[in-house]
Amino acid sequence: MVPLIEIRNLHFRYPDGTKVLSGIDFQLYEGETVAVLGPNGSGKTTFLLHLNGLLQGEGEVRICGMPVSKENLAAIRRKVGIVFQDPNEQLFMPTVLEDVAFGPLNLGMAPPAGLERARQALAQVGLAGLEQKAPYHLSEGEKRRVALAGVLAMGPEILVLDEPTTFLDPPGQKGLLTLLKTLPQAKVVVTHQTSVAASIAQRAVFFQNGTIIDSGPVRQILERHNWFPPD
Repeated sequence: MVPLIEIRNLHFRYPDGTKVLSGIDFQLYEGETVAVLGPNGSGKTTFLLHLNGLLQGEGEVRICGMPVSKENLAAIRRKVGIVFQDPNEQLFMPTVLEDVAFGPLNLGMAPPAGLERARQALAQVGLAGLEQKAPYHLSEGEKRRVALAGVLAMGPEILVLDEPTTFLDPPGQKGLLTLLKTLPQAKVVVTHQTSVAASIAQRAVFFQNGTIIDSGPVRQILERHNWFPPD
């Protein structure tokens, strides 16, 4: 089976010379959810930003068989949808519907089709009826779902989520995890919450000092690294 994401020997330094990633190897397969675990500063977010070309280091990164290169970026960004830790970074239009439709319309979809795609994505995340609401009037859980709907409206094959349950209360966390488990896309999920990893992922990788030091079933990784920070 050809992986949706294939990374070989990825290295990355920031312009000030700080080395963040060192020899990363990683694969993601169709239908799979992988939790990305590890302490703060271990390279997890920098790793995520390589998955749609926001950062490009040294090594081989392929998405759906395509190398991450300048000529492939537009196609790759349609394949990989990233939901950032703070949904406010992704919500900037006057209404929820306009926010979710921004991506499809920016790709050149005709306005009626783009707005219909946005309505479908909002229904998919349980927010039908909020189309005309201003994003800044939403709860944190609703903002997270709108950000996710904006990504889903692009029709990605891969979802990348950075700390998806941050700032959510327990009912909000439970509802979001239930939703994520219904989505067919393969997923890469960075989380510090062991309950999140155990709930939605089949496999985990563990980052330390800029490299993946372990990979395997979630429970085994949690136990091997005594990774039980407070949820």
